[in-house]
Amino acid sequence: MRKTLSFLIVLLSFVLSAQAQADSIVNAKAQATVVNDSVYLLKTSITINKDWHVYGNNPDGLNAPTYTFAIETAKANGEIKYATAATMQKDVLFKQANIYLNEIEFEQSIVLSGFQPDSLKGNILVNVANGDQFYALEVPFAAALANGKKVAGFQIALPATATTAPADACGGHVAAKSDAGAWSIFFLGFLGGLIALITPCVFPMIPVTVSFFTKRSKTRKQGIQNGLLYGLSIFLIYVLASVPFHIMGNVQPEIFNSISTNATLNLIFFVIFIFFAISFFGYFEISLPSGIANVADSKSGLGSFGGIFFMAITLAIVSFSCTGPILGTLLVGSLQGGAWALTQGMAGFGVALALPFTLFAIFPQWLHSLPKSGGWLDTVKKILAFLELALAFKFLSNADLVQHWGLLKREVFLAIWCVISVGLTLYLWGFLQLPHDVKGAKIPTTRKILGVLSLAFAIYVGTGINPKNAGNLKLLSGFPPPTHYSLFATDKASHGLQANVVNDYAKALALSKLQHKPILIDFTGWACVNCRKMEENVWSDPAVATYIKENFILVSLYVDDKALLPVAERFTYTNAAGQAKEIASVGDLWATFQSENFKQVTQPLYVVLSSNQELLSNPVGYTPDIQAYLNWLKCGVSHYKK
Repeated sequence: MRKTLSFLIVLLSFVLSAQAQADSIVNAKAQATVVNDSVYLLKTSITINKDWHVYGNNPDGLNAPTYTFAIETAKANGEIKYATAATMQKDVLFKQANIYLNEIEFEQSIVLSGFQPDSLKGNILVNVANGDQFYALEVPFAAALANGKKVAGFQIALPATATTAPADACGGHVAAKSDAGAWSIFFLGFLGGLIALITPCVFPMIPVTVSFFTKRSKTRKQGIQNGLLYGLSIFLIYVLASVPFHIMGNVQPEIFNSISTNATLNLIFFVIFIFFAISFFGYFEISLPSGIANVADSKSGLGSFGGIFFMAITLAIVSFSCTGPILGTLLVGSLQGGAWALTQGMAGFGVALALPFTLFAIFPQWLHSLPKSGGWLDTVKKILAFLELALAFKFLSNADLVQHWGLLKREVFLAIWCVISVGLTLYLWGFLQLPHDVKGAKIPTTRKILGVLSLAFAIYVGTGINPKNAGNLKLLSGFPPPTHYSLFATDKASHGLQANVVNDYAKALALSKLQHKPILIDFTGWACVNCRKMEENVWSDPAVATYIKENFILVSLYVDDKALLPVAERFTYTNAAGQAKEIASVGDLWATFQSENFKQVTQPLYVVLSSNQELLSNPVGYTPDIQAYLNWLKCGVSHYKK
């Protein structure tokens, strides 16, 4: 268990570094020969770097190179035939193994059903090694199909008139909103840091760390200097943790939305949060491998800034079991806003965590006013366990929504949150005993009050389970699944406003021309919190709802929808910068459509176009002010010429 967390932390960087080296290790060429109308013989040759070798089939589970295909209509027809024979040789990692050197040739018969594209794409899975270095790589390949047809694809790039607003256009307050959004993200990070401070992993560290500084500081001036350096180090550590995401941002502009709504990532966070919750309940203890903390701690004896910086790293490591879930929530929640949003959130977290350590190091006499560590910290930890349990199901809900599994419909989600809140109430009032609790112990007044608040929240959530009361949960807008994702509602029963068209811009354009109405594009997402807030708090307003229904063709385009496009509609899009992207899912299509034409990747984003695809106003994002949003809608219509 202790190794699980460190494994998850390094997994992403390991995979990225491995794939970055793939081209320098192996190169693949594939060719498809026609056998009949639907059967091809796929022949592949792999060239291997002289310092590396590729594993063949081995008894211990290592497999020779195999195919995975980008389209599900391509199926293997029989076994792979390897023209090159593997040889049994000494191996550093496995003592003896069947390996390939220099080059491998193999072939696979495949059957394609239905539409055939002009090329077959996919990956070749290979296990490679060089001494004690081992990688499992995915090497991309593409083979032309003689019987296939070229996919024209959706016209992602709109005419210039669709992306340039008139000189007197309204809107244009997105920049101001984004500035406000940046501060709100910073504040949420700051709030997360304050919560982390009162956890059992961090709070006891304050007097210990400050005592260390007061002992090693020979003068008052030196004490202030060390305290400031320590706080700065904590801040830098959390800000620097966001740097890799800026590097990743050079790949595709909408990569952060893809990461934050990725079903696998959300499922991993679901498991991690359940894992943390069980630990916080007191059933077992988790921590990062002691070796990591020991290395950081051993460096803390270095002089000046170096030693103080490593002390800050030690704090970050030993407190990870408490700060990890908070940072995980911040990671997934802020990534939709891009790398800078994550940096702003991490900066807020770092400031909140660094502030008390800095202040107490400068003013050590304040330590006497701190409450002593004791049973209240265990109570805080178990309260956090209930909160983490609730957040775990939010991550599961994100995966469920984008994949359309139907596991956590709105009523099911709310019922789970209601049960968790009732459980928290029973714990706070002493009826539910958890590990390390003392039976019959006196319940402090503070716990009783918190129990009342928890019960009130359970009742509040419980009332929203009835679809008729769905509009009552405005305080939770964006957290539960949308009201139309319900056990009782059909697709037509929506959040106060039903889009004319969902995920079909071409149909919306045709309706616009037929009904002589402008198009209101709603770039949204299944896992988008602010989108739900707009739908449930702004679109539900009678004036807004009526105005949109009477004056617009509303089309909602879900940028995180993981449903695959039909094979005949998938294509490769190359943008102006020469970056190629495979458009395979509904979300791929609309995320690229948004980023290419409107240069924004956050949701929601609202765009008003004429029937001739002329931009009638400047696009706007999250606008919680009902009147401001209504004025923007009216301004767009005022520029429309029938």
